[in-house]
Amino acid sequence: MDAALLDTDILTEFFKGQNAVVRGRADAYLQTHGRFAISAFTYYEIVRGLRFKDASTKLKAFDGLCQGVQIFSVVGGVLNQAADLWVAGRKGGHPHRDADLIIAATALEHGRTLITGNTSHFQWIPELQIDNWR
Repeated sequence: MDAALLDTDILTEFFKGQNAVVRGRADAYLQTHGRFAISAFTYYEIVRGLRFKDASTKLKAFDGLCQGVQIFSVVGGVLNQAADLWVAGRKGGHPHRDADLIIAATALEHGRTLITGNTSHFQWIPELQIDNWR
């Protein structure tokens, strides 16, 4: 099992604990790699959603989960790669949402497989390895 970067949807499903397939794949991954890795943008997406819902208990639990998670910064190399992906997506008629492209660029920058249930958002990116834990 290759080193991976979890997309927001998969981390959310793991956090909620309602999908047994995702939980099983996540547990197997943790046995091999010891911890998850995410983009700082994934962290932001989850935190903003929990704050919007005033879900302080869930926010505290999420912060606890993140103590053992490797969070990759969104810095120059990632942003430059995301900008190139945006241009390619826009010109090619592919999905080009900023959040998805920043997360994809983070996976590419760190040589990680992107774990996502939203494979259609990313399958057009030739260099990106994707896996669906659903």
